[in-house]
Amino acid sequence: MLKHLFAAAAIAAVSVAAVPAAGQGGPIKIVATANSNENDEDFAGLIVFKDYVEAASNGAIEVEIFMGTQLCSTGAECIEGVSEGSIDVNITTSGGAAGIFPYVQVFDLPYVMANDRVAEHVLRGDFVRVLRDMALEDSDGTVRLMTVGNTGGWRNFANTQRRVATPEDMEGLKIRTVVADLPQELVRALGAAPTPIPWPELFTSFQTGVVDGSKNGITDIMGMKFPDAGLQYITLDGHAYMGALWWMNNEKFMSLDEPLRRVVVDGFYALQQATFAAPKRGAIQAYAEFVEGGGDIYVPSPEEKAMFAESAAPVRDWFRENVDGGDEVLDALIKAVAEAEKDLGMAYGSDLN
Repeated sequence: MLKHLFAAAAIAAVSVAAVPAAGQGGPIKIVATANSNENDEDFAGLIVFKDYVEAASNGAIEVEIFMGTQLCSTGAECIEGVSEGSIDVNITTSGGAAGIFPYVQVFDLPYVMANDRVAEHVLRGDFVRVLRDMALEDSDGTVRLMTVGNTGGWRNFANTQRRVATPEDMEGLKIRTVVADLPQELVRALGAAPTPIPWPELFTSFQTGVVDGSKNGITDIMGMKFPDAGLQYITLDGHAYMGALWWMNNEKFMSLDEPLRRVVVDGFYALQQATFAAPKRGAIQAYAEFVEGGGDIYVPSPEEKAMFAESAAPVRDWFRENVDGGDEVLDALIKAVAEAEKDLGMAYGSDLN
């Protein structure tokens, strides 16, 4: 408790000279929601956001958090709420937002970003601003992308049947996907059969053999107790980064004076850092429990991972040809990844010598 108070006091001390206290009308309220629970990294991010913004605004802003489906139940419905102003802040996955902003499926493209350092470098830079500008234009200036964090680590292939070391091992497996086209294209490219299944039905679908596998992060796998349904093999191919897109009603954001807008932007930076960290921490115990339960974890060699990437390469062409804005956003991502790898290469050159 004391540590929390000291931290809040330190933040407030930095901002108190620039940000006035709440006026007689009371604090400005920001209503934030996430369709998850309090054990999720989305909640961890919102708590950090709330703590920072309320302290750094000297009480001028109050953040109200609603977890679960109290305010909206689907990604599209929640973004509509943000656009209309009934919700101020919301988080979606790329799949949850794809029906409105199809180009955010760029996060589902396989083997584009190599690891956390590359992904986090990319998501702190101009690539997110490209997506922001596209979303603002397509929403008639109502929906603003504030930041992109993480929600579950990396997607890996997991199944009930056998160890998967190369794309050939995917042949004949029925892999659960969402309804969106891109993940289905990926599964087909690797030789497996995509099978759209609603998330709540997946446990039973593993038990009954309706599907043999899925593409999820380890915290989701263990949180849903999928090993109890027979999921015993995970291949750490890391084919897609599980981006968390944080949206805000643009009118609400722009209605704040500049010092308060700065506080909100800094609050989303703190949220982003929290969501980068939370899946890494949660994965430690999740992987340990998976192995203790008899699970098999396979790490592909660089050569094997290259085989997966080569087999999945046609998915990029599909994205360019079939997704509105696909060329623009994929070119921006490729450029951002190249810049990240260059910067990190220079850093390694200094740090390793």
